[in-house]
Amino acid sequence: MRHPLRRLRRAVVTVAAAALVLVPLGVSQSAAAAAGRAAATPAAAPAAAGSGYWHTSGRQILDANNQAVRIAGINWFGFETDNHVAHGLWSRDYKSMIDQMKSLGYNTIRLPYSDDLFKGTMPDSINFSSGMNADLQGLNSLQVMDKIVNYAGTDGLKVILDRHRPDSSGQSALWYTSAVPESTWIADLKALATRYLGNSAVIGIDLHNEPHDPACWGCGDTTIDWRLAAERGGNAVLSVNPNLLVFVEGVQTFNGNSSWWGGNLQGAGQYPVVLSVANRVVYSPHDYATSVSSQPWFTDPTFPANMPGIWDKNWGYLFNQNIAPVWLGEFGTTLQSTTDQTWLRTLVQYLRPTAQYGGDSFSWTFWSWNPDSGDTGGILNDDWTTVNTAKDAYLATIKAPGFAGGGGGGTGGGDTTPPTAPTALTVTGTTASTATLSWTASTDNTAVTGYQVYRAGSQVGSTTGATTFTDTGLSAGTGYSYTVRAVDAAGNVSASSAAVTATTSTTGGGGGGNSGCTATLHVDNQWTPGFTDTVTVSNTGTAATHSWTVTWSWPNGQQISNAWNATVQQTGSGVTAVNLSYNNVIAVAGNTTFGVQGAWTGSNGAPVLSCTAT
Repeated sequence: MRHPLRRLRRAVVTVAAAALVLVPLGVSQSAAAAAGRAAATPAAAPAAAGSGYWHTSGRQILDANNQAVRIAGINWFGFETDNHVAHGLWSRDYKSMIDQMKSLGYNTIRLPYSDDLFKGTMPDSINFSSGMNADLQGLNSLQVMDKIVNYAGTDGLKVILDRHRPDSSGQSALWYTSAVPESTWIADLKALATRYLGNSAVIGIDLHNEPHDPACWGCGDTTIDWRLAAERGGNAVLSVNPNLLVFVEGVQTFNGNSSWWGGNLQGAGQYPVVLSVANRVVYSPHDYATSVSSQPWFTDPTFPANMPGIWDKNWGYLFNQNIAPVWLGEFGTTLQSTTDQTWLRTLVQYLRPTAQYGGDSFSWTFWSWNPDSGDTGGILNDDWTTVNTAKDAYLATIKAPGFAGGGGGGTGGGDTTPPTAPTALTVTGTTASTATLSWTASTDNTAVTGYQVYRAGSQVGSTTGATTFTDTGLSAGTGYSYTVRAVDAAGNVSASSAAVTATTSTTGGGGGGNSGCTATLHVDNQWTPGFTDTVTVSNTGTAATHSWTVTWSWPNGQQISNAWNATVQQTGSGVTAVNLSYNNVIAVAGNTTFGVQGAWTGSNGAPVLSCTAT
């Protein structure tokens, strides 16, 4: 089966958003959605529906009172992008956004994030004019997430936190990368569970978004077996809070059968995810329409009658056979084609209308609330206020009752005390191109996990526990001002240390040596009309690189549409890829990788790559 084209979301690029005028809301709930929710309202104690932490029983998700509940929600992305905050806050107040979600009948928010948030990132593009988002001023990204989680909880919405990317540069096939190892993934999952400990507005964590080839399920290779990794990650979460649900997505390929990234759970029946706490696993596939990629099943003569069988094979059997609950974490479309309209209508019917089945049904969160998802659009129109009523109406019959408010709290629910500021910051050495710093360790009520190093107010690096750092790639004979901040296990960031100035020497140093590199391209996946490639950059010199650039020309008119782990630009057939801030340094004999995705016509011939490094 051809590999599905990865959907291209405009969210990959940092949004340069201008403040927009906030239009008063006038959106009413559809009659169909109201009727669906009324029919599904529990007969007993409706105000308590969804209370407390949740657990599973067979294919059902049950609340603290053992009432069956249905997740019927929306994806609100942005924390995983270079904005490091939920999108749209350049236009709207976050509270009005959440209120509108509730008014439309969505009861859960899936909130994607990247591990960058645990580096003390600050949110970008929040509008504070006319009192908008006033209580978010001065907060870092995690603290803004606290506000969103807590307001959602008091508004009666639940939140699922989705580890969407290792960093803001792009999606990864595996749960780890060279820059974000598994140990960081585990530590950050535990930090998140700690942060919201006791706050039952957060019902669980989606461990990693859309694992895909070479990720496998049940193959036994611990470096690529996503099922085994999900057990390690899930147990890490439960070691902090045993009450959380653990949401586990699928892979791309099992036994030679391919589906959407994260959409293949064919192996979960034979190789289930077994955690240290029973009744916590919810499986989560993704499924999309032709606006994301044209798949063979869409052109099958039996379409749409063929679709239930495809869904049954990939993930529906888990629900149908009472093995485990299934939550369709992402599905979306622009609705521009008749095929897409038919697909969504068929899928909604497959998910079992609420009026008929109540809580004994598939759960779901639609992609997306945001209008700035490039290949699906959103429930909101481009003004970030008015509703795409046609799209919203398709979901009316599977919306479900809201939950009792008050699940949030005044804080994140866990540790919110920052560490002390580092002291005694000192320059311990310089060369013509480097400056080495050291400082005295900070203290914290739990544990300091690392430090952020800033040059002239911009972060240039971080350490994991170490109290020394060497900044590279500097100009000779130049003064640089540095400060350091500490980060604890819950993501709290200290105040800055006192500043110190380092002046590089005017002559060469640092042990001599030269930098050189080579680059090789590997075609990971190819289908008509697309491809994904991985480029490996290797240091062939005698000194570590400070920067690298890879160039090539496509021989057959290929066109890049997406890239990760490098800044990639294409002009005509020529392509230039430049390192990002975190992978500029390649040790002698070391390597790093970046990826590209694109389209081809005729043939997909391999280019000849050139690499330069300094």
